[in-house]
Amino acid sequence: MNTSKVINHIVNWLKSYSIKSKTNGFVVGISGGIDSAVTSTLACMTGLPTLCIQMPIYQSKNELLRSGKHIKWLNKFKNFEEEYIDLTKTFESFSKSVSKNHKNDNLLSLANSRSRLRMTTLYYYATLNNYLVVGTGNKVEDFGVGFYTKYGDGGVDLSPIADLMKSQVRSIAKELNIIDEIIKAKPTDGLWDDTRSDEDQIGATYDELEKAMELKNKKISLSNTGGILLDKKFILDQTRPGIGIYGYDANGKNITLNKKNLNFPAKLKVPILQIRYGKK
Repeated sequence: MNTSKVINHIVNWLKSYSIKSKTNGFVVGISGGIDSAVTSTLACMTGLPTLCIQMPIYQSKNELLRSGKHIKWLNKFKNFEEEYIDLTKTFESFSKSVSKNHKNDNLLSLANSRSRLRMTTLYYYATLNNYLVVGTGNKVEDFGVGFYTKYGDGGVDLSPIADLMKSQVRSIAKELNIIDEIIKAKPTDGLWDDTRSDEDQIGATYDELEKAMELKNKKISLSNTGGILLDKKFILDQTRPGIGIYGYDANGKNITLNKKNLNFPAKLKVPILQIRYGKK
C-alpha cells in the first residue's frame, strides 16, 4: 500500500463529497482508539470545519486520557472544533426507564444502546451545522465480520476507512504521526463496564481475521490426499499420491480427464471466521 497516496485520496474524496452534497463540514466521534484518531485527522486535513466530539458513558480512565490527548493533538488544525458531552446521566435515565423487568438479560441491549445514544448526539450536531457524520469503522469490522451496532456506530453518512484493513489503518496512523499510545492501545468498542477488547468479543485477532478475508479470494481445494490444501500448504494430515476427486491436484492445478477439467462440486457458503493450523 502506498500510504501517502491513500491518505491523499481519502482526504480529497472527503472534501469532494462534502462539496457535492452542499454540506459545511464533518462531525466525528472521538473514542481514544486508533480508528477515530485516523478518521478525525483525515477529516481535519480537508480544511473544512470538523467537529470532534467526546461522548463518555462510564468510560475507562485510559480511554478518556487517550481521547483527551488526541483532541489536544488536533488543535493544530485551524478548522478543528471540539465538544465534550458526558452522556452517562442520559444513559442512566434511559436504562432505568427500560430495564425494570429484565435486568439479568439486557446487557447486550444496553451496550448497543450506548452506541445509539452517541449516534443520536452526532446527528444532533450534524443537523445543527449542516455537517456530515463520518464513520470510523474499518474493513474488518464493517465488511468482514459485521462488528458494529446497527443504527449506532453503523449509522453514518460516509465511511472513509471502510476499505482499509486494521493493519492498513495502523500504517496510516504511523504516517500521520498519531500518538503512539493510541496506535498501540487494544481496540475496544467502549460499550461495556469491564476491560473486554474487540478481539475478546470476536474470538479472533484482527490479524487472523485479515488472513481469513484474504483467503476468501484464493483457491482452497480438497483432494483425496487425506489432507486439506490451504494456500498451497497441506494441513491436518500427510499427503499421499492419488487423483484429486474435487478437481484440483496437490499443487492446486486443475486435473483433466479426457482433455476436460474436472468440476469442483463443493463451494463454501459462509465466510471463514477462524483458521486453525494443525500439525502435519
